[in-house]
Amino acid sequence: MPRVLDGAAIAAAIKLEVATDVKRLAAEGIRPGLAAVLVGHVPASEIYVRSKVQACADLGIFSDLITPPETVTTEDMLDLVAGLNDRDDIDGILIQLPLPAQVDTKALLDAVSPLKDVDGFHPVNAGRLQAGRPALAPCTPAGVIQILERSGIPIAGQYAVVVGRSDIVGKPVAMLLLNQNATVTICHSKTRDLAAITRQADILVAAIGRPGFIMPEMVKPGATLIDVGINRVTTRGEFDRYFAGNAKREAAFAKRGSTIVGDIHPKAFELAGAYTPVPGGVGPLTIAMLMANTVRAARMRRNLPRRGH
Repeated sequence: MPRVLDGAAIAAAIKLEVATDVKRLAAEGIRPGLAAVLVGHVPASEIYVRSKVQACADLGIFSDLITPPETVTTEDMLDLVAGLNDRDDIDGILIQLPLPAQVDTKALLDAVSPLKDVDGFHPVNAGRLQAGRPALAPCTPAGVIQILERSGIPIAGQYAVVVGRSDIVGKPVAMLLLNQNATVTICHSKTRDLAAITRQADILVAAIGRPGFIMPEMVKPGATLIDVGINRVTTRGEFDRYFAGNAKREAAFAKRGSTIVGDIHPKAFELAGAYTPVPGGVGPLTIAMLMANTVRAARMRRNLPRRGH
């Protein structure tokens, strides 16, 4: 039977470590702070940001939720970020994406101080990551590494294939794996004979944003499968394509009218040595690593030694 890698349990362990570190910092008169900027009213973003703010409260991290109107301009947002860069009580700045069309997202992310860039999106942090130097790494890729390490799955010397080349997941997770001495190939929508490459992977990371894209015939038996995808399934046809005969999923689908599937077809998991489920795999690590990054940023800004993560 394939081993299921429990992301929720790993995330809980990381949060416990973060809470302990927050208490240590409190003894030195330091309270890490996170500013969350949420523009307008996008229900999914509101839910996600609320969960981040709640995580801060649970772990003893100060949080400041800032909610500019939907009509905000790039100039207004740049002024806001400049103010947050200057605030000593703020160690991390999170700008919830997507932003309204009139806001220059790239300019805004570039304006965040690299020392407070807890999402790891700033070009300075991307460059430091590529150079193998200490950096605030993007939360989801950092979470992938934590899952592998804490599950005792070797990385060094393994052949890792990353399907997806986004700046948010694909490229940084490839760099993190490379920095851990894996041999890494990045694949994408233009890769020729993709299945021939993925079938060689000891570690296969799917982050391409296409439901059930990695089919069983694309997987090496015994491989570790890391599924970063979150795709909503709302029609009966889609459901049957991925979950036919799955009574537990059937009950949930009937109750809610939807379910989620990753970028790896569920049937492919049957071939794996270990895999991250969807939900309950990589997802919970994203907020846990945001909390860890915020505390790490608090330490880095004050030239204090790093602890864990």
